[in-house]
Amino acid sequence: MGKQYFRPGNMLYPLPAVMVSCQRPGEKPNIITVAWAGTVCSSPAMVSISVRRERYSYGIIKETGEFVINLATKELVRALDYCGVRSGREVDKFQKMHLTELPSKIVKAPGIQESPVNIECQVTEVKPLGSHDLFLAEVKSVTVDDQYMKKNGKFELNQAGLVTYSHGEYFELGKKAGSFGYSVQKPAKKDRYQKAQKKKR
Repeated sequence: MGKQYFRPGNMLYPLPAVMVSCQRPGEKPNIITVAWAGTVCSSPAMVSISVRRERYSYGIIKETGEFVINLATKELVRALDYCGVRSGREVDKFQKMHLTELPSKIVKAPGIQESPVNIECQVTEVKPLGSHDLFLAEVKSVTVDDQYMKKNGKFELNQAGLVTYSHGEYFELGKKAGSFGYSVQKPAKKDRYQKAQKKKR
């Protein structure tokens, strides 16, 4: 099997495709689609998003110092795409995509009711990088959809039909390939895991 060199570029795929909501006081809220988002720290819980300076949402986030990350599902793919190719300067994306504003607990910007997870964030640092600026932010509150919360308190997020972005296309998460730590489990526990997976097929 051969390999060949490719031009330098952002080839770290797949990525979480999320809708980031933001709002200036007294103005309508806006949504920007972001694929360059990630977890950067667990204690305190922190995330990052990268946004081009010319984007309408850039100024809103920089001025207010806050935003909400809303995870996307297969039912939200059209809205996810639309919010990435239309500007909030010209259209009310909540209204156009029939999305519902969800009041946040800590930040002033609303989340998206139709999203299974809403992550309220406060910006701690803005790092100019080149084409994009990196917003580092601390997670201040998280809202989750009741329908994925089990009686035992476990949140079944992977049942929500989450969407990823890879090389210009959106994909729904597919088959489970393993779980954290399964490669070092004791044989008996690993056998039970493999049998459980066969039953699901």
